[in-house]
Amino acid sequence: MFSNFIYFIVVLLIYSTYQPSENTNFTGTESIFLFVCLIVTFAALTWIQFHRVEKQILKQRPFHHDHKFRSTLTRQSIMAILLFSIDIYGLNLSSFLMNIPFLNIIPTFQALLFLMLFTGYLAIVWACAYNPYRRLYPTDLPRKTYVLSQISSSIPILLPWFLLSGIADIINVLPFDLPKRFLSTTAGEITYFLVFLFAIAIVGPVMIQKFWRCKPLEIGYYRSRIEELCRKAGLEYANILYWPIFGGRMITAAVMGLIKKFRYILVTQGLLQMLEPEEIDAVIAHEIGHVKKNHLLFYLLFFVGYMIISYATFNLLIYSIVFSETIYRFINSTGFDQTAVTTSIFSLVIIVIFLIYFRFIFGYFMRNFERQADTYVYSLFDSAKPLISTFEKIAATSGEHPDRPNWHHFSITKRIEYLKKCEADKIWIKRHDSKIKKSIAVYLVGIFLLCGVGYNLNFGETSKKLNKHFFLKIIQRELKQTPDNPLLYSTLGDLYFNNNNYPETIKAYEQSLRIDPYNTHALNNLAWLYATCKIERFRNPKKALELAKRAVQLEESPYILDTLAESYYVNDLFEQAIIAEHRALEITTKNRDYYKKQLLKFKLAMKKSVLL
Repeated sequence: MFSNFIYFIVVLLIYSTYQPSENTNFTGTESIFLFVCLIVTFAALTWIQFHRVEKQILKQRPFHHDHKFRSTLTRQSIMAILLFSIDIYGLNLSSFLMNIPFLNIIPTFQALLFLMLFTGYLAIVWACAYNPYRRLYPTDLPRKTYVLSQISSSIPILLPWFLLSGIADIINVLPFDLPKRFLSTTAGEITYFLVFLFAIAIVGPVMIQKFWRCKPLEIGYYRSRIEELCRKAGLEYANILYWPIFGGRMITAAVMGLIKKFRYILVTQGLLQMLEPEEIDAVIAHEIGHVKKNHLLFYLLFFVGYMIISYATFNLLIYSIVFSETIYRFINSTGFDQTAVTTSIFSLVIIVIFLIYFRFIFGYFMRNFERQADTYVYSLFDSAKPLISTFEKIAATSGEHPDRPNWHHFSITKRIEYLKKCEADKIWIKRHDSKIKKSIAVYLVGIFLLCGVGYNLNFGETSKKLNKHFFLKIIQRELKQTPDNPLLYSTLGDLYFNNNNYPETIKAYEQSLRIDPYNTHALNNLAWLYATCKIERFRNPKKALELAKRAVQLEESPYILDTLAESYYVNDLFEQAIIAEHRALEITTKNRDYYKKQLLKFKLAMKKSVLL
């Protein structure tokens, strides 16, 4: 389940960092054909891989079948992510949905469609994995139930994102400017994210347990025993529920919820049927330990920490990717759309950062929190032997090798060994608690330092210096290496323009156009400067109109048509300005309010000229 969490987050990052473009690598028909071929190929290869594993299990060869099965499952899940990446960046599937009005108004639904596509890929993997799974871990669980259990355990991962993104879309659709303006600011985005994160962390368990179709544990021996143990530990909760994951056959339990009103204790039928009462007590004590040691709250903190890391490095990361000489040359050498390649590289780096953070930092704390929850058993009982015997039963019945490594849990062998050390000397409990406290302190210091770095990179003097000097020097360095690169000159012009250095802006754009007269970006931006510059002596209406006309002939995009309309306007050609802006409004899918205001400005100017 934890691996699926990583897969879905990675896929979300892949999708969200892609910028759809009207320039696709293939036609619609070609993309659909390749899409179907890739799915068929993926399904066939996945079936072959798991069929080989099944044959090896049947032959009883002397190797770790569990390791082979799980490595194949992981490999094919990663292949599913790769296939999804090809759909987005290679086939540009999302670009073909750009002009569907409903999906443009509520982009979350388009994202949901693609997440459902990825879920379908994983369903193919799970369906093919069923036969070796059934032979490796003897079970009468039907294939359909196995696949649906995998899906149902994974879907709640997407619930916070769906609500966060969906509500933001609704706010942007509603005719209220104040919340829109607030969400468009960095402070607004952070505030919205944090408030929503804590809200979903509090009430989310209610929705998740309903989605999983959990039912209350009936009144009787087991419920009474669990209730008594919770009273002894001073744990308050909303309910004790059956957890029907994988038909309830797994020996497992869980606790979710930050506050008692929305806190649930989950147990499976397998746990109640296969464990002795003392062992059930030990498992529940372990789950109580997660609450008592505030692990759920710390997990929330670690998600905020990831957001801080992303926020602190975002701007620096973008410029590093765009202006790195090696990366820049690689982008040019691919032959694909430069925006798509750049966003692909950006997505890759973001994903690597995410994987490093969750695999090594988040994973470190998860493993050690699990060990701390194991040792919490000693707070309620004199011995952890029932928990040790539980681990031994899990190893014997699950088919998993007890030494199998796990990024979010220590292996069963290591967990048993540590509990035996605690049985011999309770000092090991205090040592581990101390280790966690020190680790959290180091983590918090690191996060506070990153907060400072992030603030300076985005708002402080450091940010201004970076914008004025650092990135400027990078481009100038690149120009020494590739003096005939028109895109670097146009980017240099952008930076000068943002710093209100108009003479250097004009020089940079003109140099870009001398190298490449068909550079629409330079044509458009130089035309805009000549038409709208705040300093009168840099304005050149006739030149603006000439450049804008050339840009529109090369690319009829809304923002270029808007520049043409503005150029007509400053030349007192109001009728032509209205026609150009009308066309921009017809084809645009974003910022329609801006184009409407521009159109109104031109119409008022025309009326005023007629009156005069």
